[in-house]
Formats: sequence, structure tokens, C-alpha cells
Amino acid sequence: MKVQCYELGGLRVAEFPSAGPQLEHDSQAIEIISDASACDPELIVIPVGRLSVDFFHLKTRVAGEILQKFVTYRKRVAILGDISAHLKESSSLRDFVHECNTGSSIWFVTTLDELNTKIKMQTAQFD
Repeated sequence: MKVQCYELGGLRVAEFPSAGPQLEHDSQAIEIISDASACDPELIVIPVGRLSVDFFHLKTRVAGEILQKFVTYRKRVAILGDISAHLKESSSLRDFVHECNTGSSIWFVTTLDELNTKIKMQTAQFD
């Protein structure tokens, strides 16, 4: 799997391409973490298109199981892309995304510019 390695806002980033298998199980999160290790990333970026539809239906527990793997392995993750249609359908998902975005381990962002801004804001908090 082709991983793009670069620096954003002072962090080493491993970004996965939009094309590729959809994440449907927590074991696939471990594969992502393993594939990203070549970059020695501080942040892993996963495009929204790589997430299964079940990810956005919290009752399936897919999102929780997948994201928990990143937390367990102490890997920060950003979900990159527009999820507004999913947010309109579920107040639970809106609450979940809001909670994630107030922390520092899991972020949902629409663009790389938004991600860069979040990184800079977090860095400023700790300076």
C-alpha cells in the first residue's frame, strides 16, 4: 500500500491514498498502523473514502473498534474529507465527531488546510 510521508505543521505525517480497501474491521487498523510505520509518523491521515458505510453508523461499533486500535497503539489519526451528509443523519455521530475534535488523538477534518490549522492551534497550546 502506497503511503505518502511528509511534514505538516511540524509533525511527521503518513497519509494513505483514497484508493484502497475500505476499513471495516479493527484488524485493518493494525495493518494501517503497520504500513504507516515506514514514515515513523506522529499522525496518520486516512481519507473518508477508505471508511466503510458502517463506520458512520455508531450502533455497528465499527468506528469505535477501529479508532480504539489507534488509541491503543498511541497513534494519532485524522479522518480527512467531507462527512457532512453523515452528520446530518445522526446526532450521535455529530456528538462523537465533536468529542473527537476537542481531543488530540482523533480528528475529523475536511481539508489538509484545516488539519494544518488544528496542528498549529494544538502546538500553540503547549508552547
